[in-house]
Amino acid sequence: MSYLFTAKRWAHGWELQHNGATVTQVRTLHRAEQQARDWISTIEERDTSADQVEVVPQLEGDLLAEVAAARDAVRAAADAQVAAARRMRAVAGRLRGQGLSVSDTAHVLGVSRGRVSQLTDV
Repeated sequence: MSYLFTAKRWAHGWELQHNGATVTQVRTLHRAEQQARDWISTIEERDTSADQVEVVPQLEGDLLAEVAAARDAVRAAADAQVAAARRMRAVAGRLRGQGLSVSDTAHVLGVSRGRVSQLTDV
């Protein structure tokens, strides 16, 4: 089963709404998914561990979209870093394969000699 809850801020934390109705409350968003699962298991009298439960906070303006864009940017940066490291290893290996010394390879790549050793030992 799949459940979608909206978390709406209030004075003492967050109201969790399901299908437009407030069904339970929680102090922090950190605990919202478990609180939603507890509510489901109470109402339906069953285990919810295999269910998909999503809690989306209700934020002002386009802040939720900005959060998603920031998360996407972090993921893209991490992916780019992995790709850059892969390219750096490949180029370091080719430079060393063409007979450049560790010192010369380090100079060409703009890294330390130790980093060249790390790149070419992998």
